[in-house]
Amino acid sequence: MAVRLRLKRTGRRNQPSYKVVAADSRSPRDGRFIESVGTYNPLRNPAEIKFNEEKAFKWLKRGALPTDTVRSLLRKSGLWYKWYLLKKGLDESDVVQKLSEWQAAQEAKLARDAERKQRHKAVKKAKKATETKAAEATPAAAPQPESSTGTQPAETAPAAS
Repeated sequence: MAVRLRLKRTGRRNQPSYKVVAADSRSPRDGRFIESVGTYNPLRNPAEIKFNEEKAFKWLKRGALPTDTVRSLLRKSGLWYKWYLLKKGLDESDVVQKLSEWQAAQEAKLARDAERKQRHKAVKKAKKATETKAAEATPAAAPQPESSTGTQPAETAPAAS
């Protein structure tokens, strides 16, 4: 029996939430599963990812393969890196140290991204302000009546009677 760690959709229409489950690869997406390993709520900002670390490692040790989406969730939560370090054979103190370094790097990355977004907003706002000032500074010409064809209508000759 090939076991996969994958998402099982729960929640209402247009409000998805998912359970991360260990399931037989032949069972349907929302069908029977062996054990629930965690949850994922993409509607929260930032997305809420919760894993039961013991259960996830238990299934990874047993050979369960995560789907691409579950693997990316494991990476975001740091469990994939911890699993890599444990498989490498590092002792618990080294794992804790490397994980704390990884978490510090992730927090710095989030701070850089937030700063970049704020800078981008400020530049965009300044650009819009200069465009409005430039539009106000130029004298507005009197609006010319436009015809539907784009040419001036020719004068018609009086009808001969």
